[in-house]
Amino acid sequence: MLFLFNWTLYFPVCTLLIVIKSNSIFWRRTTELHPTKSGVIGLIFCALGLEGSQTEALHEWLNTSQVVYEIGDNETDTIEDFHMVGNGYSEDDPWELECIPKTATGKKAVNGGARLTRRTYLQDAKFAVLQDIPEGWESKIIEGFRNPRWDIYLGRKSCVPSIPVFSGVYPTFDEAEKQLRSEIESYFDDKKIKGVWKEVDSSALGATLINDVPLEFGLRKKYGTRYIKYFPSEK
Repeated sequence: MLFLFNWTLYFPVCTLLIVIKSNSIFWRRTTELHPTKSGVIGLIFCALGLEGSQTEALHEWLNTSQVVYEIGDNETDTIEDFHMVGNGYSEDDPWELECIPKTATGKKAVNGGARLTRRTYLQDAKFAVLQDIPEGWESKIIEGFRNPRWDIYLGRKSCVPSIPVFSGVYPTFDEAEKQLRSEIESYFDDKKIKGVWKEVDSSALGATLINDVPLEFGLRKKYGTRYIKYFPSEK
């Protein structure tokens, strides 16, 4: 779930499998345990069809705030998928030959060029996100999620949301959170908010440094840092 406030965007994010990428390399694709700022903004840009580096657009989002709600009382599990690419292609077929991984010089790698990767997923994850948005973005975000330019998925194309990810734009945080709690009652059997991730000052006790503030998308991705903290809900 995603709500945008003041304008605030509200996202309901619920799926059997979800990937929230942060620090990953090709042969080991890990996942964060909660939606990140870069992931949510990337989802918005995907709906709008914004491609390339988008450094000027991202600058407008630099100081926007985000609150992530973890829903449900069960522990969110991770699973690891052993993945192979570039294997089993015929070198006699020009099209299949292009699918075989090559070295930097264009030659076929040793042992046929197959690449092994391990990819981690969150399982049975349920989140809701309140995301602050820059002034002037309200109408195009609404239209973008009404008619998304590209497919909406959660980290990887195999991770399809089980409910609509966009719930609306609201003038205040309080109004967005009220709608969030109302939709949790409607969508989920387990209606408990387990805890909340919030951005905090670096001096806050228990603060965690996270590298998820997007500065540049595209081929040369760049990220800034911020501090967040998890606040468990009172029992």
